[in-house]
Amino acid sequence: MRWPWQRRREVPAVQPVPEPAQQRWMLPRTLVVLLSIIAAIGVLILLSQVASFVTPVFLGINLVIAVMPLQQWLLRIGMPRAVAALASVLTVYAFLIALFWSIYWSVQSLVAELPGYSAEFNAMYRDVLGWLEGLGISQDEALQQLQSAFSPSAIASAVGSLASNAGSALGFLATLFVVIFFLAWDSMGLPERVKRIAATNPGIVRGVDHFAAGVQRYWVVATVFGLIVSALDLVALSALGVPLALVWALFAFVTNYIPNVGFVLGVIPPTLMALLANGPINALLTAILFSVINFVMQSLIQPKVAGDAVGVTPATSFLSLLVWAFALGPIGALLALPATLAVKTLLIDPDPKLAWVGKLITNKLEPREGRLGKAIGPGVQGR
Repeated sequence: MRWPWQRRREVPAVQPVPEPAQQRWMLPRTLVVLLSIIAAIGVLILLSQVASFVTPVFLGINLVIAVMPLQQWLLRIGMPRAVAALASVLTVYAFLIALFWSIYWSVQSLVAELPGYSAEFNAMYRDVLGWLEGLGISQDEALQQLQSAFSPSAIASAVGSLASNAGSALGFLATLFVVIFFLAWDSMGLPERVKRIAATNPGIVRGVDHFAAGVQRYWVVATVFGLIVSALDLVALSALGVPLALVWALFAFVTNYIPNVGFVLGVIPPTLMALLANGPINALLTAILFSVINFVMQSLIQPKVAGDAVGVTPATSFLSLLVWAFALGPIGALLALPATLAVKTLLIDPDPKLAWVGKLITNKLEPREGRLGKAIGPGVQGR
């Protein structure tokens, strides 16, 4: 019994002990890095399997972006959009035709010039046989090796491989020309579409804009350096008395678009002509002088300037060449920096977690506003 004056002692209710917050399960950082590397390698291998489709499309995008300033200028002076787009298409076509015609002219000039040096070729052939005999290789053994190398089966195999490569090249060019036409024609309505995208996704537009500006600067730098290298080669080859110096200088301009290794292709024809026309000493001087000019300009100076123009470090520029040449073939070497810039601006820059990667591969160049930014206006860009 409890008296009225006795208060009931309330036993405090036991408060439930809060359970510790569940920690989110995460993979170890080392495993994440390894899986990312494996995924990147897998993507590159897949790209190598579809390079015949990806390469002409991406090259066409690059060329259309490169001539976009011309199209924008024609629109500013009052030209109809169809006329501006058609001018862009014709400009790209003219550039490609001139490029491939210069390659054809170089090869045709070499083929036409070689018969005039048949006596020198025969003398060089005899000298080689004498040198082989000095090494203990008889003339019969040398001829046997030559006959096996130029047997009907070997020639048929070489012709079949050449025909296959020619068919692939023609298919590549046909795809490239069609892609360029439709991309340039579709660019007539690009400003309106970009404005609609920027209204909801301005970050994507800024990334594409920076990519376009970098691609334009890259092609300008590659063309300017090609002209400089071509002029220096013309002076050097003319001074050494190499036949067809203008042809080889033009060929050097074409091969300059292949960074770092293009001069290896360009040095072979002038060295051969110097050997037949002027002897081994002149050929050696030609190879050394040509290689020094092209290696210094193309492999040392140009990657630094092109990397600064695009916004990546020289090491990134060189590694890009190796990676994209593996993924996209020989044309991948030409598209190495634009491809790296596309990955950076469209995949790395929008992700804050990958900001350290952008800082690692980027130099101090700040992104510049490209043609898309000027088309959609600063108000949309700043959202």
